[in-house]
This record gives sequence, structure tokens and C-alpha cells, in this order.
Amino acid sequence: MLSYLKQKLKQLLKHYQRQQSAKELKEQAPHVSQQQLTQQLRALGVQPGDSIFLHSSLKSLGYVEGGPAAVIAALQAAVGPNGNILLPTYYLPGGTIDNTCKLTDYCFDLRIHGTHMGRLPEAFLATSGVQRSLHPTHSVSVWGKDAVFLTEAHHKAPSVFGEGSPWQRFATLPQAKVLGLGISMGPVTFYHLLEDTMGAQFPLPVWQSECLLRCIDDQDKVWQVPVRPYDKSLAAMRIDHPSRSDLQQYMKDELVACGLLRQGQVGAASCWLIGAQDFYQQLEKLAAVGITIYATPEQLQNRPVGH
Repeated sequence: MLSYLKQKLKQLLKHYQRQQSAKELKEQAPHVSQQQLTQQLRALGVQPGDSIFLHSSLKSLGYVEGGPAAVIAALQAAVGPNGNILLPTYYLPGGTIDNTCKLTDYCFDLRIHGTHMGRLPEAFLATSGVQRSLHPTHSVSVWGKDAVFLTEAHHKAPSVFGEGSPWQRFATLPQAKVLGLGISMGPVTFYHLLEDTMGAQFPLPVWQSECLLRCIDDQDKVWQVPVRPYDKSLAAMRIDHPSRSDLQQYMKDELVACGLLRQGQVGAASCWLIGAQDFYQQLEKLAAVGITIYATPEQLQNRPVGH
């Protein structure tokens, strides 16, 4: 009973905080319509038939008339019926991969488990036609022509981001692009495709021991899925850590210098767009000279941008 009341109170508090945040945003931030978002996405380089892997900060867009659903509709209009939209919709009941691996009674179920990723991913999950990959820590949701292909094999994949995962399959599509709306080059899941593809050949070991987590499909079959938590000692070094603005800027400058990164504005947010194959190949080239998303300031200094 006490646990239920705590959970209910937590939900009510979250709802109240979101209402207050939305009210402040409406009063203080620039307003943007769904049509404007679509036009700005097109100006950035999103084209019909594109497959877009989205990482975003909804608040950074300003006050979007129609809320998260309007952002999703704008993206759908930009890529059209032959395109795809992919979003991370992770569910981590332990708060982290490592802690989730320690939950002995946890079994991920698409039918009951939502996402902890924020309002836009939550709205995306509720969008008609969206398919979601069956994975106990790194579930990905997809709308579009190739949604089944992109999501169907995740629970059978030998690693989270590698062969058979939504990231690996996404990278094979001809118009695959990674889109950042209002975010830096830090919180980008696509980086991890290189780690899982290279495996032991990656310039440094980044994982702890593998654990098996359960998930259950719509036929009630239980699957044991391999998950490798990241080495906690590397967290402060990684590009998504708040202290690594130097590495985030380096990556951005590198991709701009190579002519790969397009930049623009969508709503009130600074945004970027890059072709997935080009992105991966550049990450591969950087890894060959020791520059990864864990590179130290000294390593960055020894390998200037564009060299």
C-alpha cells in the first residue's frame, strides 16, 4: 500500500511539474507551428524518403503549438510515406544499465512498459503505426515504411547496438540520417554502433561483464537478451558527460571540417543533421588514430581537427 501511494504521488508530482513547465514555456518562449517545423526541417536537409534517427530536447524548440504530437507530425510530413522516424524509447527500471542488470525479477514487456526518455518519446509510443523493438534496456521505436525491418530482430541481436540492432539496420538504409534537435554532439546513441561493431578491436575496453535480461514477446515467449553495462570508470570521460564540452565541440568541428554536418535552426533550437554512413565512416577513421568518444583532452590536442 505504501509503495502504491509513493508511486501515485510521484506520478502526480511529475504531471504537475510538466503542467507548470508548459505554462512557463507558453508565456516566455517563441511560438512555432507544425507547418513551420516541417519547413525548417526541410531547410535543414530532411527530405522525402529519409530515415531519421532523432535525438532531441523538446523544450529547446520553444512553445510548439500542438505539443509533442505536432513535432512528430512535422517530422512525418518532412520524410513522407516512404521515410522512417526512429527514437530511443528506453525503459530502465534500475535507472542505469548496471542497476537494471541487478534486478532479478525484471522482465521487459512491450505491452506494459513505457519509456523514461521524456515527453516526445512518450508521445511517439502512442502514435499510430509505431513499432517498438523488444529489448530490456535499449528499446527503439520506429514509424515508417521500414518499421518492422528496423525493430524485429533486436531481442535476437548478440549486442545492443551491433549486428541485427535497429542502429545497424538503420545504417544500411540509403537515406539514413542522424538528427539532433536542440542538443549538442554529446547524447547521440549512434556512436555506440561503432563500439559494438568493432568489439575487441575498439581502441579501449568500455564494457563490464555481460548479463542476461529477460523480455517477453506478444506470444508470451520469454527471451534472454545479452546486455553489457558500460565501465563506470569511463563515464566521466565520455562525450555525453557534462564536463566533456571540449570533446563535444571537437566532434562537431571535425564533422563540419569534413563537410558532413549540416547546421540550422528548427523552432528556437540550434540543430544539426548528418548522413549515417558518412558519420559512421568518420568515426571509424577517428578510431583508427585513437580518437573516440572517450578521448582525453591530451589526445584531442595531439590530433587537431581536420588532420
